[in-house]
Amino acid sequence: MKRKHHELEVWQTAIELVEEIYAITSGFPKHERFGLVSQLRRCSVSVPSNIAEGSARLTAREFLHFLGMARGSLSEMETQLIIASRLGYLDTMPTERIERVFALLGGLINHQRKRIDL
Repeated sequence: MKRKHHELEVWQTAIELVEEIYAITSGFPKHERFGLVSQLRRCSVSVPSNIAEGSARLTAREFLHFLGMARGSLSEMETQLIIASRLGYLDTMPTERIERVFALLGGLINHQRKRIDL
């Protein structure tokens, strides 16, 4: 069954980011399984989940609220990736995809704000 959020490029790109985070964290040390691995995976899953939940809500204002939560989770994930990099757990960061999701979220947030102001 296809839902409205399945058509959103931001949701699709965020799903790809989840897959990338899972792949990256599979190489983290075992002692980080309940630390950074768990946190990064939770944050990454939260981004498309909030987009999906918001798009299923009844108003543009509600959707905007969940888009803000998705952006917060994305920022949290980026911070945790920086920490993982500084601890030597990462060779490269998924910077391009993170930036893409930030940009797409920003565009959708601006669109929803305009809908609210009508």
